[in-house]
Amino acid sequence: MSILSKPAKAFARMSPFFKGLTIIGVGVFGLVLLMVFRPRPEAQEPPRRVPLVVTAPADVRSGNLTIRGNGSVRPKSQIVLSSQVAGRVEWVSSAFASGGRFEKGDLLLRIEDADYVNRVDAASAAVAQRQVEVLQWEEEQALAREEYQRLLAREGMDAPDSASLSSLIFREPQLRAAQASLRSAEAQLADARLALGRTRIIAPFDGIVRSKSVDVGQYVAPGQNLGSLYDTDEVEIVVPLTDTEAALVEGLWDAGAGDEATRIPALVLATFGGREYEWPAYVDRAEGALNQETRTVDVVVRVPDPILSDEGGRRPPLLLGTYASVDIQGASREAYVVLPRMAFRDGEEVYVVEQDTLLIVRPAVILQEIGGEVFVSADIAGGEPVVVSPMDIVTDSMTVQVANGGDR
Repeated sequence: MSILSKPAKAFARMSPFFKGLTIIGVGVFGLVLLMVFRPRPEAQEPPRRVPLVVTAPADVRSGNLTIRGNGSVRPKSQIVLSSQVAGRVEWVSSAFASGGRFEKGDLLLRIEDADYVNRVDAASAAVAQRQVEVLQWEEEQALAREEYQRLLAREGMDAPDSASLSSLIFREPQLRAAQASLRSAEAQLADARLALGRTRIIAPFDGIVRSKSVDVGQYVAPGQNLGSLYDTDEVEIVVPLTDTEAALVEGLWDAGAGDEATRIPALVLATFGGREYEWPAYVDRAEGALNQETRTVDVVVRVPDPILSDEGGRRPPLLLGTYASVDIQGASREAYVVLPRMAFRDGEEVYVVEQDTLLIVRPAVILQEIGGEVFVSADIAGGEPVVVSPMDIVTDSMTVQVANGGDR
């Protein structure tokens, strides 16, 4: 009698292929049962992530703030040179060319003066003739007085009471007419001499020729444009400031145009050939109204002697049209904080790390921004670590980790 059960006998009679399938099926079924009925592990909270931050030390300073603006150089004084007389240009100075430099009193060009010399000669002759006429009538008057006095003495007569009769007797109308003719002739002589002098175009100040529009041989008429000149004694830069920035410039509204006593120190910086140069300057005045396009206060800064080089002879001239930065001396403060621009957050806040791990939100008011730095008013001590790295979510007193290399 066989000791195998019926299932075992059935399994024994299977072919090897079906035996293998059966074994695999049983194993898979057992694995499923183990997965379904295995004990579940206890739920665990994920490890808490602490934000990694980069910090920089706060730089606390005192003294005058610096208000930085920008603008283009323009002339303080510029004129259009024009002829006051008509004539042909007979000579032009070599300095009278675009970019040419000249000094006050230099002769820039000359107009043919032969006609004007003749007019002076004719006017001089007319004056001489009128002078002779006046002398003649003065002698006539003197003779008339002598004869009249002799007549009165001989006839024993009294002088007539009529003033008009006395005037006629003493040739006064004729003398006054001759004197008036002399004054008219002298005025005509002065006009002729003035016209002659205007044939010589003289530089009214030290400066540079900006443009030239006349050449030798050209006929010019009164009022015709000969060229344009600008004064190199000083140049100007108009610096637009916001109302917040303008409020930081102490004495801005007291500055009077041309008043040395109310000047506010400034410094102009411009790049030439890859190198930055400086020119001492001062605030001359603020414009009387807001700029209608930018809604800013236009501050006029003047630069004395812009074409003079420095002591080393390396500084180039500050040319018209140069785009420059201007640092204006602002009001003095007992303390303000200078931070990297990235440390200042939206909402006027900065993040300070205390005790190496605790992030504190501090309010701050931006005073001025220069380059990559901001000048702020905030309750921050010098050297305190301020967060300069980006942060997505921030809560006051949250825990942070200062990255290696971060300044504390």
